[in-house]
Amino acid sequence: MLNAESRQRLKQILPAGLLATKPWLVTQGLNPHFIDNAVKSQTLLTLTPGVYVRETSQVNWKGVVTSLQRMSLFPVHVGGLSALDLEGLAHYQSRSKHIHIELYAETALPAWLNKIDSNIHFAWHSTRRLWPASLMQEIRYLREDHWRESLPPLLYSTPEKAILEALAGVPTAMSFEHADQLMQSLPTLSPKKVDALLRASSSIKSKRLFLWLSQQHNHAWFKYLKPEEYDLGVGKREIARGGRLDKTWNITVPRESN
Repeated sequence: MLNAESRQRLKQILPAGLLATKPWLVTQGLNPHFIDNAVKSQTLLTLTPGVYVRETSQVNWKGVVTSLQRMSLFPVHVGGLSALDLEGLAHYQSRSKHIHIELYAETALPAWLNKIDSNIHFAWHSTRRLWPASLMQEIRYLREDHWRESLPPLLYSTPEKAILEALAGVPTAMSFEHADQLMQSLPTLSPKKVDALLRASSSIKSKRLFLWLSQQHNHAWFKYLKPEEYDLGVGKREIARGGRLDKTWNITVPRESN
């Protein structure tokens, strides 16, 4: 028999649609013995060893990430191309049955994350060389996806933050052509947010490439930026192999670009 009080507590802290690990359930006041008995009685269903849901084994990727965000001791955000996709700005429709989600955090993600559903892959991107830890805590650079009523929202990067995250992957994870398409679709970025992020970011490549692309498209917000005040490093950066050198931003870009 499961303790009635513990059963009620379990319902409160683990609503349908979210998942939880055994260590986290213990921190929420549940006895390990109760948790083991809940698994045996199928009150808790096992997604992968040590990770559980209630009532149903069907958890979508937003439920997985939302659960991770509320259990994690450090900020974890959907970012880069995945965040732009949530805003309808990704310019790319995958035909694959597999879902690929970009997650940004200072510390590596738990191994169980990619053992839950073979059709969902979560890719971790370290923010240590991209953002200071303090910026990851700032709500003004995050948006909320209220994906299901009564459940916590999913946190993801604003377009201003997401594009700088995505550009860190050029040209290995993202082509110049795709990066150009993304920038073309961003005419309404907040110049204040862009300015603050360019000052905060430690990714020289992302900042130089961002400035080159935004200049190429001549968005209205570009004139409010102050490149001379940003740390853009020194020396040349080879981004496009065999490309031409853009002398303004000191990066190699595709030869066919203007």
